[in-house]
Amino acid sequence: MTIRPGEEWGSPVDRPDGLVVASDDLALAGLVASGHDGPLGVAAGDVHRSLGSPAPREGMQRLPMDALLVMADGRTLTAVAHVVARRSWWIGAVVGVFNVDQHGSWKVAPRAHPNDGRFDVAEVAPSMGPRQRFLAWRRLPAGTHVPHPAIATRSATSAEWRFAHPLTLWVDGVRDGTVRELSVAIAPDAYELHV
Repeated sequence: MTIRPGEEWGSPVDRPDGLVVASDDLALAGLVASGHDGPLGVAAGDVHRSLGSPAPREGMQRLPMDALLVMADGRTLTAVAHVVARRSWWIGAVVGVFNVDQHGSWKVAPRAHPNDGRFDVAEVAPSMGPRQRFLAWRRLPAGTHVPHPAIATRSATSAEWRFAHPLTLWVDGVRDGTVRELSVAIAPDAYELHV
């Protein structure tokens, strides 16, 4: 069940036998997409950072987690952290869908939570100039780049875009070709993560 404001999230458990620890977000997404039914952990990446970069230990928390179901020009993909479509950070449109608040050292979606049954969208207007992008970029590590009149943010359970020209698609931080038609839907409680 997705978390509600004021509720405890997850439950304390002993380190489970057979725990499979994914090396990063992409590896974790692969396990989720394959339907892996054993206990999962993650050692690095933006999901790990968003959860406070916990170190391995015997006493753990079992956390229900959402995933992102992505359709990109007819290809079906799964993501656990984020999906970004862009030509460049510095010019043109940028569309980001975030299940977690982190994207590397940037706190792009400061209100995103990986188990609230929603994702956060950040869209940079193509008209935003290089100087304004640079100023926003400097504020990304603290998550203070918004509000900004050229950066639209919202929360959603599904969204779709059609781009006039193909944009480069990044799924969980890894380039995955280009895309003209993109849709993303949330998969609430898609898996459980042990941290």
